[in-house]
Amino acid sequence: MEAGYMQEVIDTAHAVVDECRVHLDTDGLVIRAVDPANVAMVNEQVSADAFEAYETDCGEIGINLERLDEVVGIADNDDDLVQFDLDPKTRKLDVQVNAVEYTLALIDPAAIRAEPDIPDLDLPAAVSVDEAEFKRAIRAADMVADHITLQVDEHEECFIANAEGDTDDVDLKLAGDDLEDADWGSAYSLFSLDYLKDLRKPIPTDTVVRMRLGEEFPAKLTFELADGAVDVEFMLAPRIQSD
Repeated sequence: MEAGYMQEVIDTAHAVVDECRVHLDTDGLVIRAVDPANVAMVNEQVSADAFEAYETDCGEIGINLERLDEVVGIADNDDDLVQFDLDPKTRKLDVQVNAVEYTLALIDPAAIRAEPDIPDLDLPAAVSVDEAEFKRAIRAADMVADHITLQVDEHEECFIANAEGDTDDVDLKLAGDDLEDADWGSAYSLFSLDYLKDLRKPIPTDTVVRMRLGEEFPAKLTFELADGAVDVEFMLAPRIQSD
């Protein structure tokens, strides 16, 4: 796989966990994990099309994402190829980057937290926005508060991000041509900015982010990596507001 694509896959999972299980299938890889606080979840579907060459006998391995990130970071350019060879008997992953060969010890998958079940949520509203607008809303909200409200007004047909601090407030309102797409419904939920700041980092430039939202329900954020060969879904639990 090209180093740039692999870096995107690693960074996306690393936004939620430090280590994860990786499912190997003939169609590609699957990474699904939840953070220790059960607030954020990642589900990555990495198609075999994301690789220059891909062959597996299927199975499951455990990976330390920080160590893998360091190894892939040896590449000089994004289009440098990174080659992975798995030895299931020794539970080691041989990684070749340019002229460097690195043997990475794997983790017993049983020692890694079990994967979460993906909840089947009926989220009535969805908006698709450019990643720049999404990141701008989070950056502005972080200037005044530690949480942000994401709202969809089905009557005015707009998406609203709001943060209220002790002295200052921030509002972002998107409608019409500001949105890539929308399914209008009523949605209003409060989310931690600490988590959203981590989840925004791996989203590539010029990417469309689709948000599915409800009334005090988790948010689903979906986007693509590697020219569409990788599907990513983040899920973030809301902060429940008391009266």
